[in-house]
Amino acid sequence: MRRAPQHSNGSAFKDTVEEENTRLIDGLKTKISSLKTISIDIGQEVKYQNRMLREMHDDFDSGEGILKSTMGRLMRMSRAGHNRYILYLVVFSLFVFLIIYVLMKVR
Repeated sequence: MRRAPQHSNGSAFKDTVEEENTRLIDGLKTKISSLKTISIDIGQEVKYQNRMLREMHDDFDSGEGILKSTMGRLMRMSRAGHNRYILYLVVFSLFVFLIIYVLMKVR
């Protein structure tokens, strides 16, 4: 069994130690409260990011479906011998990209 060092005023020493312990406990409570708040915030942010990722995944899936159907139509059109329409499509696309490029350079 350990004994506290003998002081002339043992009661004052105990009070000092208890005050220090109380101060340290209050400091720990504050830190734990801060960590709890941060943990809750991190959890909410993770849930929000996961929801955004799911929505992006769904959007990309729908975009992929649209792109596949468009490519299928283009392949059918190219096999059907409508090369003139494909040429019009390519020229139109180049024209649109040229307009967008010029508008971006002017700004």
